[in-house]
Amino acid sequence: MGAKFHVRVTLELCNFGYWTTYVYGEKHGRHFAPSRSRGPRIKTPLPPRPQGEPVVLNLDHRNDEIEHAAPSIISVKNLTKTYASGLQALKDVNLEIRRGEIFALLGPNGAGKTTLIGIICGLVRSSEGTVIADGHDIVTDYRLARTKIGLVPQELSTDMFETIWATVSFSRGLFGKPPKPAHLEKVLRELSLWDKRHQKIMTLSGGMKRRVLIAKALSHEPEILFLDEPTAGVDVELRRDMWAMVRSLRSLGVTIILTTHYIEEAEQMADRIGVMSKGEIILVEDKTKLMQKLGKKQLSLQLQQLLTKIPEQLTQYELELSKDGGQLIYNFDARGERPKIADLLRDIAELGIDIKDLQTCESSLEDIFVNLVRAHS
Repeated sequence: MGAKFHVRVTLELCNFGYWTTYVYGEKHGRHFAPSRSRGPRIKTPLPPRPQGEPVVLNLDHRNDEIEHAAPSIISVKNLTKTYASGLQALKDVNLEIRRGEIFALLGPNGAGKTTLIGIICGLVRSSEGTVIADGHDIVTDYRLARTKIGLVPQELSTDMFETIWATVSFSRGLFGKPPKPAHLEKVLRELSLWDKRHQKIMTLSGGMKRRVLIAKALSHEPEILFLDEPTAGVDVELRRDMWAMVRSLRSLGVTIILTTHYIEEAEQMADRIGVMSKGEIILVEDKTKLMQKLGKKQLSLQLQQLLTKIPEQLTQYELELSKDGGQLIYNFDARGERPKIADLLRDIAELGIDIKDLQTCESSLEDIFVNLVRAHS
C-alpha cells in the first residue's frame, strides 16, 4: 500500500464489453494493470520496463494501419493453456488462417474451440505460445489487434436496458471508430433489426438478441470475424440471412472463423476445415481435398429376388448384404484405384441376379468428422 510510483498513467478502455483500468508505474520493479469488469478485480502483470526509462504512450497508429503482406491473417504458434485446476485446455496448438477465407473449426464439446477463440480475441490468457492477428501481437500490441477482430460469442451477454441502436453505436465507438450511421443501418437491415432499432434489448426474443450480438461484432468493420456457434437456438430465417451476410462479407475480404455443431453448414460454407479434439488440432485441410481423401462412396443395388448369402463368385468385391437380403452394398474409395463397378455389374448379370434399382451416395463431412474424432479418442 505504501509503495511509491515514479510515473503513473491511467487509461480506461473497454474491450468486448469489459471495462479495464490500466495503471502504468513502478512497484518493486514490476508493472501492474488492475482490471475491473463486471466480475471481481484481478491483477494482470505487464512486461517489465527498463529502470529509469520514461513511459511513452504512442497514440499515433497511422503507420500500424499499413496492410501486411503475410499470407496468413492469424498465426498461432505453440499455444498452450493450462488452468489453475491443472486442466490443460490447449496442447501446443499451431494454426495458420489465410486472409479472406472461411475457416470452420469443428470439434466435440470440451475440445478447446472456445478457449482458442478466447485467447485470440484477448478474453483468455494463454500459458505459452504466441498469436499474431493481422500482423499485431495480441499481447504486446493488443489494442490494434483487437480492432481487427469481431466476435460473436456463444453466450448472450449485452446490456439489456439499452436500445439496439445505442448498443451497436457504442460498440463501434469502443474501438475508436468514428460514427458511421450508414454502415450501422446496413448491418441492422441485413439482420432484420432495423425496424426494432429503438427497442430495448430486454424486450427481444432469444433469436433477436443473437442478431444484436452479430451486429455488435460487425459494427467496427473488422477484418476478422469469429462466429462461435452463431446459429445455436435461432430460426431458419435468421440462419439463411446470416449465411447470406457471411458470403457478402467474404466477398469484401473479411476472414471468417466459424465454430458450429451444424456440420452441414460447415460443409456448405467453409473453404478449409480444422478439427480439434482434447485440446489438439488433429487435422487442417481444404474441404474439397478432405472430402476426396477421407470420403467414401457407396453403391447400393436393389435386387428383384432376395438372397440368403453373397455368392462366392462375388466375394472379391467385399460386398455387404442387407438384413432382408434384398440389397447388395458395394463400398469403394473414389480416390484410390479404379472402382470395379463395371466388373461387378457384369458378374452379377452372369449369375442371373436381376437388379431392380441402384443408387450411389458418398460420405458427408459429418461422417468424416465422427470417424476422425473416434480415431483420435
